[in-house]
Amino acid sequence: MIEDDLRAAFTRHETLTPSTGPLRAAIDRLAVRRRQRRRRWQAGGTALAVLGVLGVGVPLFTPERAGSPQVAGVADASDRPLTTGAVTVLLLGIDSTAPRQQLADSILLVHIPADRSRPYLVSLPRDLRVPVPGHGTDKLNTAFALGAGPTGRQTAKGYELARSTITQLTGARIETGLVLTYPGLRTLTNEVGGVSVCLPEQVRSAHTRRVFPAACQRLDGAGAVDLLRQRYGLSEGSQDRDRNARLFATGLIRSASDQGVLTNPVRLATLLSAVGPGLAVSPGEATMLELLRLVPTLRSVEPVGLSLPVHEADGPSHYLEADPTLAPEFLAALREDRLGDWVARHPKLVDGAR
Repeated sequence: MIEDDLRAAFTRHETLTPSTGPLRAAIDRLAVRRRQRRRRWQAGGTALAVLGVLGVGVPLFTPERAGSPQVAGVADASDRPLTTGAVTVLLLGIDSTAPRQQLADSILLVHIPADRSRPYLVSLPRDLRVPVPGHGTDKLNTAFALGAGPTGRQTAKGYELARSTITQLTGARIETGLVLTYPGLRTLTNEVGGVSVCLPEQVRSAHTRRVFPAACQRLDGAGAVDLLRQRYGLSEGSQDRDRNARLFATGLIRSASDQGVLTNPVRLATLLSAVGPGLAVSPGEATMLELLRLVPTLRSVEPVGLSLPVHEADGPSHYLEADPTLAPEFLAALREDRLGDWVARHPKLVDGAR
């Protein structure tokens, strides 16, 4: 009886019951927000995993401290606002197998302009005569060796002396830097499945007698190291080696981009972990993570290859000198983030074949 009375009461008041549509919509919105939060937490967890791998797999050195590269953690930069201005990174390629001094065979500035159009790879010739702070005048490639000491083990000091020398030369602000050895380069190349390089002239190895034709070719790690060590027999010597290094770097960036490595934190962490001690990073004023966050903001990841304009010095010294006409204009364009204008005015000084 009571049950029947309750049924009748519910029936009489059913028309007064509010619509469930708004309630259902609110529940759906809440569910969507929860899924979004869950995805953000998952992304944050991936970022933390990357940081963990970077802290263990890639040595980080602090320039003001002496000794071997110090393994350290990387600050979580995921919550910081992206850098809006131009960014310049110093990349030193070191022959770690050298029996005596470890000279910087390749010296590259990677410049990302404020308009995020595309990166610029700027070579500084290793044989350029420059003032080295505390060591008089010498070739640019000796700055790292002088800082790293007789054993070549003080990577932090070597990087810092090279950085201060290059800052004094160019006037450009360098946010951070990387030191890559030939063993690290070999591993890096193999990990991305090889790198395609289009050479404008034939290169014959003085070490293995291998011939790299004037054509497009895909190099594995051993081939990449062999190519980048060559300067004898080239028409412009070490300047042609710098050009080949820029072409290789362009191919490496293209391979990493095609495989999604630059935007996939897990794949990037795996790659850097594999390279390990062959790559050392200076924390500088921007962490590696902060710089990698800039990649998706670029309109193109295809770099523009350039070199500081130079000419041979008089006499048998084998030094190179900065071109008195073109070099000041070039360095001003670098400092003032106007390399795009420089390229437009001097198209013949831009790398051609890739």
